[in-house]
Amino acid sequence: MTKLIIGGAQIGGIQKDETREEVVARMIALMDAAHDKGVQFLAYPEMTLTTFFPRFYVEDRAEFDHWFETEMPNPAVQPLFDKAREYGMGFTFGYCELTPEGLHYNTSVIVSPEGEIVLKYRKTHLPGHAEYESERTHQHLEKRYFLPGDTGFNVVKNQGVIMGMSICNDRRWPESWRVLGLQGVQLVAIGYNTPSQNNLSSEEGIERRMYHHELSVCAGAYQNSTYAVAVAKCGMEDGNHMFAGSIIVDPDGFVVAKAEGEGDELIVHEADLAKCDFGKSTVFNFAAHRRVEHYGLIATQTGVKLPD
Repeated sequence: MTKLIIGGAQIGGIQKDETREEVVARMIALMDAAHDKGVQFLAYPEMTLTTFFPRFYVEDRAEFDHWFETEMPNPAVQPLFDKAREYGMGFTFGYCELTPEGLHYNTSVIVSPEGEIVLKYRKTHLPGHAEYESERTHQHLEKRYFLPGDTGFNVVKNQGVIMGMSICNDRRWPESWRVLGLQGVQLVAIGYNTPSQNNLSSEEGIERRMYHHELSVCAGAYQNSTYAVAVAKCGMEDGNHMFAGSIIVDPDGFVVAKAEGEGDELIVHEADLAKCDFGKSTVFNFAAHRRVEHYGLIATQTGVKLPD
């Protein structure tokens, strides 16, 4: 596979009273549009099936278990899998996972054109906080409702392309990208639900947040010579605003497709996977240039330790 037509299926806000079936119908409408444009692999956002409930606090977190999926696919989501199989289209999307052991994860999967889940990823870098904090303009309680992912950053060869995933905050961490890059990744799919305002800084609004979003994705793609598709759930949702800015980025770090609005919208780009080879064999030829003997702190230390 040297060419792959990639689609990004941006989703406008999902309100608390929307059903799974209503959301899946919106997803299928975007998949229909993608099929009309020849898309072969379609990426949906983080937590595509539900509202971004971590903005709300409940004392008993089990009250929010109804936002989680206990199996995938399930009857509500099966029509999406069926439609993709009909079209011969691979896809990826994010959802909230409740395991048989009672563990809660922010999860995404890659699905083959045959409708089989070929890779699962659980979000590693959980932002926010675990308890209600009154000094914040709004809550961001991912640490209350999810566990840090236990999958690590893996890849799969799907549709002839080496694919991997990150979720939202993961895109800001270079370690996420480099672990995928060390496995030869050619396409990184990223879903996100990002509030338009930093809840601890009035100075960091949508303009800065959008800049940091694009900076992170473009740098990660460039430094690992990979395509990236980063897709938002965005707009007004339960009275809160999340920014849009869904993008497809090429291996040179350039944005090659970008959403124009804040609602359900499709972006498309024909990726030439051969473009990944140049960076992987020159500037970012890891075998030739990496010096792992000097990188020990990255894998052995979490917080900053200041010099004496």
